[in-house]
Amino acid sequence: MFDHIGFRVRDLHASRRFYEAVAASVGLKVIDNSDTSFLVIRSTDERIPFVWIGTEEPKFWKPGHRVSNSPIHMAFSARSKAEVDAFHKAALQAGGSDNGKPGPRGPEEAHYYGAYVLDPDGNNIEAGFRDPA
Repeated sequence: MFDHIGFRVRDLHASRRFYEAVAASVGLKVIDNSDTSFLVIRSTDERIPFVWIGTEEPKFWKPGHRVSNSPIHMAFSARSKAEVDAFHKAALQAGGSDNGKPGPRGPEEAHYYGAYVLDPDGNNIEAGFRDPA
């Protein structure tokens, strides 16, 4: 599994508003990282893995790198169908766009319930619940 991922955004304020809403809906937290970035974490006691989101250009980027022209896809684990529903509602209220209302996804035997939204930069963000039943 990953330790962390990161991606740049165009408008830090709009992205922070969006990710604070969706993170809270699935039991995650958003914390400050720098003046130009923030982190999505499980809790203040469990900071890894994390998602770094910011406007600064990472030092390891080479000349010509820029904010993604292709949308990324990132899925958060939800603990219930109700959390998936709450994620979708929170995302829309925080400036996201619907990209797939909550409902069953994939083959029936996967027992997966998910929802998709587009963040302020057009990235496809998902929350999903895998019913162990």
